[in-house]
Amino acid sequence: MARRSQKPAGIGSFALELAVYGAFVFAYFFLVLRFLGGWLKHSFDQNRIQYAVVALVLIVLQGAALEALTTRLLKWIRRRVD
Repeated sequence: MARRSQKPAGIGSFALELAVYGAFVFAYFFLVLRFLGGWLKHSFDQNRIQYAVVALVLIVLQGAALEALTTRLLKWIRRRVD
């Protein structure tokens, strides 16, 4: 019976992490669109190689930054709950 009580906590933790990460990705998308959208469009139209490099760098930085931010936030939440 101990295993059954752990499953919902695992599912709840996953759901919380998914919701937090989704909110961060949503905010990140609109921040990039707002602040870099015009420049990215111009770069795409004028120099596709530069655009491709910048897009790849943004993807990697987004993944690393959002993962670190989500991990820290969830650790903080778990400490407050426990």
